Amino acid sequence: MLGVDPAKPTRAWRDRIGLVLQECELEPLYTVRETVALYAGFYQRPRGVEDTIGLVGLTDKADARLGTLSGGQKRRVDVAVALIGGPDLVFLDEPTTGFDPSARREFWNVIQGLAALGTTIFLTTHYMDEAQHLAARVAILRAGRIVAAGRPEELGGAGNGTVVSFRLPPGADSGPVASAAEAPISTSGNEVSFTTAGPQRALGRVLGWAEREGVALEGLDVRRPSLEDVFLELTGAEDGDV
Repeated sequence: MLGVDPAKPTRAWRDRIGLVLQECELEPLYTVRETVALYAGFYQRPRGVEDTIGLVGLTDKADARLGTLSGGQKRRVDVAVALIGGPDLVFLDEPTTGFDPSARREFWNVIQGLAALGTTIFLTTHYMDEAQHLAARVAILRAGRIVAAGRPEELGGAGNGTVVSFRLPPGADSGPVASAAEAPISTSGNEVSFTTAGPQRALGRVLGWAEREGVALEGLDVRRPSLEDVFLELTGAEDGDV
């Protein structure tokens, strides 16, 4: 890693690595500035403390004690600590677990800002939308082995067909849909979906059947498989990771 065996790290190599653990416990009585300055002393050529605080969007909280910060703000401090050494490579282990949607989106902006600076980021996440939004390259793990790797648009789109989904009226028989679509279907309650390599023909046949039978197809959606679809297909019931 970075030309060095991680089992035999040097001081110079450590200075090039940043790490944000899944759970971090920093001293809650320290301010943001005091915390970042403390960790700056562990590196030979640290970044500027104020610059680093600004990079993670906490300039207005620099003098606030960590114990008064929100979960998302504390996570930004974790990132600031990882960045203070000016690393070339940063590991982020499920950094947005437990975040509300707004906090997650804000944190995404921080990660994108790091990438724009030329920092290489190794991100572990169970949120497929997060991987699809942030990653230039994705690897899906199952039982500790990589089962797929590539750009998100490659894994989510190329060679996987098109997904058609809709809702049938309560009590409607889904059997004719498989015949019309000429493809296996999946059902969950009144939700029906199928994957096809020929969406125009399949959708035309299904719509023709629905029109003849007077069946309303609510929530009709036609899309390429998402990264989450691919993840579920590849990992099945087993625990997976990205």
